[in-house]
Amino acid sequence: MTENTQTDDKADSAATEDAVGGRRPTAQPIEPSDPEEFGLLQVWWGDGKGKTTAAMGMGLRAAGHGYRVHMLQFMKGGTDTVEDVRGEYNAIEHVPGFTYENAGHYGWHGFGAAGDDPDHEQRAQAAFERAEELVAAGIDGEDLHMLILDEVLYAADRGLVEPEQVLALVEDAPDDLELVFTGSHEEPTYLLDHADLVTEVRKGKHPIDAGQPARKGTEY
Repeated sequence: MTENTQTDDKADSAATEDAVGGRRPTAQPIEPSDPEEFGLLQVWWGDGKGKTTAAMGMGLRAAGHGYRVHMLQFMKGGTDTVEDVRGEYNAIEHVPGFTYENAGHYGWHGFGAAGDDPDHEQRAQAAFERAEELVAAGIDGEDLHMLILDEVLYAADRGLVEPEQVLALVEDAPDDLELVFTGSHEEPTYLLDHADLVTEVRKGKHPIDAGQPARKGTEY
């Protein structure tokens, strides 16, 4: 038997056939492990839907390899049209090594009667202090491999935290910590020279423009 044939047999043994006759690799147990190539800064910004979704997707992928992932959310404190427990929170609870915290103030800054409530800034500053702790010491006594700061770019764009704070956090981060920042309709120019991946999520069309409110299972 040739080496190539042995490799093919090994691959086939770890896969099953799916409903349309394709190859479906068999899931393996998730065991804690350390990534070999982490340590980049990813920036996801723009006026389109999908920035948080993309970040959580990467978090799920990393956790599936046994890496330690934590998502800290700014701004998203809930509204009258969004349930407190979003679908992603329920899902993350069942993924080993993936944890989250939400530090947002109720409502959305700049919208509605309480949109400029000073509690928005207080919550954002508290979240940023927590981010600094996570960068410096990991979480629950364990090294952190990926840190998702969801909506931190919105917080900086709206003056709830300073862009200089965000930049200092990047500079202080361990070399092997993957940072993923999301948010803001405005390009975070202060990060462009430091980021390894910058993705603008651009809106072509969004149902909210036609009056469709956030939907359970797609927006929360």
